[in-house]
Amino acid sequence: MAKQDKSSQYGVTPRSVDFNDWYNEVVMKADLADDSPVRGAMVVKPYGWALWENVQKILDAEFKATNHEALAFPMFIPMSFLQKEAQHVEGFAPELAVVTHAGGQELEEPLVVRPTSETIIGHMWSKWVRSYRDLPLLQYQWGSVVRWELRPRKFLRTTEFYWHEGHTAHASHEEALEETLRILEIYRNFAKDYAAMPVIAGLKTPSERFAGADATYSIEAMMGDGKALQAGTSHYLGQNFSKAFEVAFQAKDQTQQFAHTTSWAISTRIIGGIIMTHGDDKGLVLPPMLAPYQVVIVPIFRTETQEQMIEAARALAAELKAKGIRVKIDERDGVSNGFKYNDWEMRGVPYRLELGPRDLESGNVVLVSRLGGEKEIIARDTAIAMMPEKLVAFQAELLARAVAFRDSRIKTADTWEEFKELIEAGYFVRAFHCGDTDSEKKIKEETKATTRCIPLDTEIYGELEQGVCIHTGKPAAYGKRIIFAKAY
Repeated sequence: MAKQDKSSQYGVTPRSVDFNDWYNEVVMKADLADDSPVRGAMVVKPYGWALWENVQKILDAEFKATNHEALAFPMFIPMSFLQKEAQHVEGFAPELAVVTHAGGQELEEPLVVRPTSETIIGHMWSKWVRSYRDLPLLQYQWGSVVRWELRPRKFLRTTEFYWHEGHTAHASHEEALEETLRILEIYRNFAKDYAAMPVIAGLKTPSERFAGADATYSIEAMMGDGKALQAGTSHYLGQNFSKAFEVAFQAKDQTQQFAHTTSWAISTRIIGGIIMTHGDDKGLVLPPMLAPYQVVIVPIFRTETQEQMIEAARALAAELKAKGIRVKIDERDGVSNGFKYNDWEMRGVPYRLELGPRDLESGNVVLVSRLGGEKEIIARDTAIAMMPEKLVAFQAELLARAVAFRDSRIKTADTWEEFKELIEAGYFVRAFHCGDTDSEKKIKEETKATTRCIPLDTEIYGELEQGVCIHTGKPAAYGKRIIFAKAY
């Protein structure tokens, strides 16, 4: 199909025609973000930022409820800090943005624009930690980081992106690992309960670990095109960074010990995941728990009735807001009602209420769900009373729909040929693997698939069983099948 013919009746390329074009067009037309003059960076517009703010509010409350404290570290990190942890600097070297001049002069030491903060935090902790009584340290910050992306895409991979990064220090391996898994569970529940994104939580293989970690855990989501998205990570760093930065403490037995540390993050990438999990050919479909507006009211008026209808819409909005519902009134003049309907469907608002002069007289409103699209005439007071319940049902339907799609596209492969066919067809594939890093590399080169995780949920995704590697024929590692997929 020619490029100029790809746009659907809704003004975007259908997902089935070109998923990538659909995604890029929806981000722009739903007014989430715009291009920046800096290559690979994006300007997050108010609607997109409101969505991110809702993510922040929920996760921030979760962190505080588990006794984590917020603080802030500087954006610039001395280059020598990154060089103290060999795996860390090797892993991040291709992505670093480095400042060599400032104030009109060359700096004595180059400064790295923060790609992540383990190193500078380790430096500060070495001053703050002296005794086991100083532990645990449970800290996190909200901010942005810079990683020089070769193939940027808004929200998914941008040169600068927004996130929180959590960092904790503990007296023992057991405490640190428990913390790593506690955060992973917070992420899994957030994805399911708020973003309506079912995820597979699991352990990364050694080749997919965070640079400098002893173990990396992730939540892996399936997008609408069958590809995987790593939606959040939680790392057990062992003593790697504490040894590099001398984060040592006197233990209860009077011996000197190095702290066991963790780090973890969810970023604005989660917004890309929400778009690709729930969106359709009309645009966004937002989960009510995170949507900037859960209900949009469109007053229908002519010039002579404009003031009356807007006043009625404001009264309706006030009653909905009193129930804790986020509401927007579309008061735009000089724009057709049809344009407004399409615009709010593109933006993914869960419910639309239309209110015209006849509705006002009869005490009714017209209710339209973003999932169904059918118009329903309903009593005004009934609509107000039942809206909280409808939003809960909408959220549940989104999750059920996403679960059904994901589970229908997870397959098991027992031969190399079957594996390749399933990967090419866009499935998540459960298969045995020997754990050999070179084998993983060759699988990626031939199929573009990577190991996503070794699932923790053995009941559904990874029964404890023995087998032989799908690729080498050697005895399988990990005691279960692992998940392979093409990924963003």
